[in-house]
Amino acid sequence: MPIYRQADRPTARRKGVTEVLGPESLGPEALGAELGERATLVQFSTAFCQPCRATRRTLAEVAAMVPGVGHVEIDAEERLDLVRALGIERTPTVLVLDRSGRVVRRAAGQPRRADVIAALGRAV
Repeated sequence: MPIYRQADRPTARRKGVTEVLGPESLGPEALGAELGERATLVQFSTAFCQPCRATRRTLAEVAAMVPGVGHVEIDAEERLDLVRALGIERTPTVLVLDRSGRVVRRAAGQPRRADVIAALGRAV
Protein backbone atom coordinates (compact mmCIF):
# COMPACT_ATOMS: atom_id res chain seq x y z
CA MET A 1 0.00 0.00 0.00
CA PRO A 2 1.82 3.13 -1.13
CA ILE A 3 1.39 6.24 0.97
CA TYR A 4 2.82 9.46 -0.43
CA ARG A 5 3.70 12.71 1.24
CA GLN A 6 1.77 15.78 0.13
CA ALA A 7 4.71 17.07 -1.92
CA ASP A 8 5.11 13.73 -3.74
CA ARG A 9 1.70 13.52 -5.38
CA PRO A 10 0.10 15.60 -8.11
CA THR A 11 -2.84 17.71 -6.99
CA ALA A 12 -5.22 20.30 -8.35
CA ARG A 13 -6.65 22.99 -6.05
CA ARG A 14 -10.20 24.27 -6.26
CA LYS A 15 -12.02 26.30 -3.59
CA GLY A 16 -10.11 24.85 -0.62
CA VAL A 17 -10.57 21.26 -1.77
CA THR A 18 -7.64 19.32 -3.14
CA GLU A 19 -8.44 16.60 -5.63
CA VAL A 20 -5.83 13.89 -5.43
CA LEU A 21 -4.85 12.60 -8.84
CA GLY A 22 -2.26 10.04 -7.79
CA PRO A 23 -2.54 6.32 -7.03
CA GLU A 24 -2.73 6.74 -3.25
CA SER A 25 -5.11 4.42 -1.43
CA LEU A 26 -5.81 3.51 2.16
CA GLY A 27 -7.00 0.11 3.29
CA PRO A 28 -8.57 -1.17 6.50
CA GLU A 29 -5.12 -1.97 7.93
CA ALA A 30 -4.02 1.68 7.61
CA LEU A 31 -7.31 3.11 8.89
CA GLY A 32 -7.94 0.59 11.65
CA ALA A 33 -11.53 0.20 10.38
CA GLU A 34 -13.38 -1.34 7.46
CA LEU A 35 -14.07 0.70 4.33
CA GLY A 36 -17.62 1.60 3.39
CA GLU A 37 -19.26 -0.50 0.68
CA ARG A 38 -19.45 2.48 -1.73
CA ALA A 39 -17.27 5.17 -0.13
CA THR A 40 -15.63 6.16 3.16
CA LEU A 41 -15.38 9.54 4.88
CA VAL A 42 -12.14 9.71 6.88
CA GLN A 43 -11.82 12.49 9.45
CA PHE A 44 -8.57 13.45 11.17
CA SER A 45 -9.35 15.11 14.52
CA THR A 46 -7.76 16.18 17.78
CA ALA A 47 -9.27 16.11 21.26
CA PHE A 48 -9.65 19.85 21.83
CA CYS A 49 -10.69 20.84 18.31
CA GLN A 50 -14.14 22.49 18.34
CA PRO A 51 -14.68 22.30 14.55
CA CYS A 52 -13.82 18.57 14.76
CA ARG A 53 -16.92 17.94 16.87
CA ALA A 54 -19.20 19.66 14.37
CA THR A 55 -17.47 17.84 11.51
CA ARG A 56 -18.01 14.50 13.28
CA ARG A 57 -21.76 15.19 13.48
CA THR A 58 -21.96 16.30 9.84
CA LEU A 59 -20.06 13.29 8.51
CA ALA A 60 -22.02 10.85 10.68
CA GLU A 61 -25.31 12.33 9.41
CA VAL A 62 -24.21 12.09 5.77
CA ALA A 63 -22.91 8.53 6.24
CA ALA A 64 -26.24 7.52 7.79
CA MET A 65 -28.15 9.23 4.98
CA VAL A 66 -26.24 7.69 2.04
CA PRO A 67 -26.34 3.86 1.81
CA GLY A 68 -22.95 2.16 1.65
CA VAL A 69 -20.97 5.13 3.01
CA GLY A 70 -18.81 4.65 6.10
CA HIS A 71 -17.35 7.22 8.48
CA VAL A 72 -14.00 6.72 10.22
CA GLU A 73 -12.56 9.21 12.69
CA ILE A 74 -8.82 9.09 13.36
CA ASP A 75 -7.17 10.79 16.32
CA ALA A 76 -4.33 12.71 14.67
CA GLU A 77 -2.26 12.70 17.87
CA GLU A 78 -2.40 8.91 18.12
CA ARG A 79 -1.65 8.29 14.43
CA LEU A 80 1.21 10.70 13.74
CA ASP A 81 2.71 8.21 11.29
CA LEU A 82 -0.38 8.40 9.08
CA VAL A 83 -0.71 12.17 9.56
CA ARG A 84 2.85 12.71 8.37
CA ALA A 85 2.56 10.25 5.49
CA LEU A 86 -0.60 11.95 4.21
CA GLY A 87 0.61 15.49 4.82
CA ILE A 88 -2.23 16.38 7.21
CA GLU A 89 -1.46 19.90 8.41
CA ARG A 90 -4.57 20.83 10.43
CA THR A 91 -7.68 19.38 11.96
CA PRO A 92 -10.27 18.66 10.95
CA THR A 93 -9.11 17.27 7.63
CA VAL A 94 -11.52 15.06 5.71
CA LEU A 95 -10.57 12.54 3.05
CA VAL A 96 -13.20 10.99 0.79
CA LEU A 97 -12.24 7.49 -0.31
CA ASP A 98 -13.86 5.49 -3.08
CA ARG A 99 -14.79 1.82 -2.55
CA SER A 100 -11.20 0.68 -3.18
CA GLY A 101 -9.76 3.15 -0.65
CA ARG A 102 -8.37 5.62 -3.19
CA VAL A 103 -8.47 9.23 -2.00
CA VAL A 104 -10.68 11.17 -4.42
CA ARG A 105 -11.25 14.34 -2.38
CA ARG A 106 -9.52 16.12 0.47
CA ALA A 107 -10.58 19.16 2.48
CA ALA A 108 -9.23 20.94 5.55
CA GLY A 109 -11.54 22.78 7.92
CA GLN A 110 -15.15 22.25 8.85
CA PRO A 111 -17.12 21.14 5.77
CA ARG A 112 -20.73 21.97 5.00
CA ARG A 113 -23.13 19.07 4.54
CA ALA A 114 -23.77 20.03 0.90
CA ASP A 115 -20.02 19.98 0.18
CA VAL A 116 -19.65 16.52 1.70
CA ILE A 117 -22.55 15.19 -0.37
CA ALA A 118 -21.07 16.74 -3.53
CA ALA A 119 -17.66 15.20 -2.76
CA LEU A 120 -19.29 11.80 -2.28
CA GLY A 121 -20.71 12.10 -5.78
CA ARG A 122 -17.15 11.89 -7.05
CA ALA A 123 -16.44 8.73 -5.05
CA VAL A 124 -19.54 6.66 -5.79
